[in-house]
Amino acid sequence: MSPIVIENKVIEPGENAVVDISVSRLPSATMVNIQAHVYRSKEEGPTLLLLGGVHGDEINGIQIVRKAINSGMLEKIKVGSVIAISLLNVYGFINFTRDVPDGKDVNRSFPGTSNGSLASRVARLLTKKILPHVDIALDFHTGGASRYNYPQVRYSKIDEKAKELAKVFAAPFLIQKGVIPKSFRKTANEMGIPVLVYEAGESVRLCGYSIESGFNGVQRILKHLGMIDIAPAPTLTPISVTRTGWVRASEAGLFTWSRKSGTKIVKGENLGVINSPQADRSKRVIAKNSGYIIGHNNASVVHHGDALFHIAYDYEKI
Repeated sequence: MSPIVIENKVIEPGENAVVDISVSRLPSATMVNIQAHVYRSKEEGPTLLLLGGVHGDEINGIQIVRKAINSGMLEKIKVGSVIAISLLNVYGFINFTRDVPDGKDVNRSFPGTSNGSLASRVARLLTKKILPHVDIALDFHTGGASRYNYPQVRYSKIDEKAKELAKVFAAPFLIQKGVIPKSFRKTANEMGIPVLVYEAGESVRLCGYSIESGFNGVQRILKHLGMIDIAPAPTLTPISVTRTGWVRASEAGLFTWSRKSGTKIVKGENLGVINSPQADRSKRVIAKNSGYIIGHNNASVVHHGDALFHIAYDYEKI
């Protein structure tokens, strides 16, 4: 086995290390670093990347990777290596935002450039210094803004290895999704690295079920790769999804949902209501198709056209 070298730090087989990767400075001149925890067995095997905090306000993913680090299980892997980065977007995290201070989205800035915007430079750091060592990646996210995602993994339908890993992870929903231009998943796929994107919970809010589901999925992947011996068995049958769509607000007002994520619904069912603040109008939100709610909006006030419910239409239990 060859050593892994990150930021001039050499990690040999059988060694564990924490590597500080310099990103940039705050206006106060305080240096900001990204911490990569590297765990290596003495035995050959794949290298797994656990990545949280690509969007700084999506803290469930940060908590999942942090929990994997603190559990001690990564220090005892039997084969291969694990690189765990619990927080990539430090700038977004300290500012309670998904983006960096210049307004750019790190996950729309890959593969990045070393002399570009801050988001582009963070993306370049991951692309050049971490991904060349990686064989498989788990990327942890939540719903954006006030939208809650029921635990789900997303993968490219043309990536058979990612599809099999999604089944092993065994989140409640396994969703085929095309790759987004300039995203981490697209760049990793172009480098031959299968990626699972785990989406669960809501930004700036910890959700115990989302964290537990994600942490259990990590353990199942580690066991599947031969890195650990024991992992929690799935407690449900995952639902494979090939098509989704949004139910949107037909008018603005005060929104109250009556059906939440994870629920099976039927066409014509009442999902919630939008009321005018002047108490002169009330509009029910009706399901246009049968399916499962895989995400919902927790916003109390919505505008015309806002996404309210994310529905899985084409699906099967696997």
